[in-house]
Amino acid sequence: MLPLGRSRFPQRHGAVIVDDNTLLMMDAMDIAEEAGLVAYGARNADEAIRLLEAQPDIRILFTDVQMSGSMDGYRLAATVRNRWPNVRILVTSGVRPPAGDELPEDSLFFFKPYPHQAVMSAMAQATV
Repeated sequence: MLPLGRSRFPQRHGAVIVDDNTLLMMDAMDIAEEAGLVAYGARNADEAIRLLEAQPDIRILFTDVQMSGSMDGYRLAATVRNRWPNVRILVTSGVRPPAGDELPEDSLFFFKPYPHQAVMSAMAQATV
């Protein structure tokens, strides 16, 4: 018998997937779920920040660079690094790679179309 308040299932970490293209967001959410994560979808940075504030289980941010809203993916990555330093940041773009210091330290960048296995591996490693 388990002690009260203990689950048979281990706590799964979460990943916020940010992309204003619904199909690409859903594809990346599938990758996160294959990596054993709970996937949360957001269409822009503001939605992603609200999710991070509401879901303490989130350990990964996977964001596109170009999207509608108050900030692009690089600014979102910097904001997340400052507010949630333990969140692993993965950034993707089919348009432009990071320039200079746009990508926070210890973050990864993937060109679109990104290799699913490499993204899944990076996500899985972040929760170990």
